[in-house]
Amino acid sequence: MRSLRSTAALVAAAALTVGGTVAVTAPAKADPVKPPRLSAAAITKKLNDQIYTPGTAWMTKPDGTVVVSYDPTVTGTKLSQLTGLTKQLGPNVKLEKLPGKLQKYISGGMATYGGEYKCSVGFNVQRRGKYYFLTAGHCGEVAARWYQDPNHRVFTGAVHHASYPWNDYSLVVYRTDIPMKPPGGSVYLYNGHSQDITKAVNPGIGQYVYRSGATSGLHSGRVTGLNAVVNYGDGRVAGLIRTSVCAEPGDSGGPLFYRQYAFGLTSGGSGDCNTGGVTYFQPVVEALNVYGVSIY
Repeated sequence: MRSLRSTAALVAAAALTVGGTVAVTAPAKADPVKPPRLSAAAITKKLNDQIYTPGTAWMTKPDGTVVVSYDPTVTGTKLSQLTGLTKQLGPNVKLEKLPGKLQKYISGGMATYGGEYKCSVGFNVQRRGKYYFLTAGHCGEVAARWYQDPNHRVFTGAVHHASYPWNDYSLVVYRTDIPMKPPGGSVYLYNGHSQDITKAVNPGIGQYVYRSGATSGLHSGRVTGLNAVVNYGDGRVAGLIRTSVCAEPGDSGGPLFYRQYAFGLTSGGSGDCNTGGVTYFQPVVEALNVYGVSIY
């Protein structure tokens, strides 16, 4: 007698045989699996953790797209690393090349007002009857004393505190050794007129803005991004306002504003005021809160 196991095997074999042909069951087709679509926050974290290359920057647009920028100095393996990572991060990332070198707008070898450098006054501020002005943090880091003239004959004030990199703001206290009337609370427009500034706010995307600076004077544009990250040659600055306003070396620290509203302090950017470019600003509200001072 055949064993039950043998009989079962014959039945199974018979079940697989049709007219002498073995019927083979095809495996189920596997559907392709798309990689998860990363959020802007997740993309920004990856960039923050992996990209420190000078000449790069990124920001998140209102639609959730992350714009990653790089300047002409980013080439070779550095560019390959950047483009490779942006491809891995998926369709929510847009890569753009800036028209010129990404730099802080501080100038060396030009007219000097602090150490060997020239910057611009941002906004005059006060606290408990004491007067100060805000300017870029990278300006406050390179010189402790600031003057009204390039020959350092008329002393203006000394740096009270500076924060750079990561932030880009500093506070300079006006001299108190001689009687002085309070400095004005306005911004010079380089046309013989000034704009009174009474309030500091954070701008929105699309806000029309003006920028005033010691090198290039008054220029205008619009806010194109918020919370931007920029990698300068000597450090990273985060939380910046990105604009279409031009600027040039020596404009660092100058004010970003519209009518009576203060928005930011010139940090750096790409391009110039002949060809245009991109300029980044330190939000002034953050600096005011850190130092406990106010616009007046």
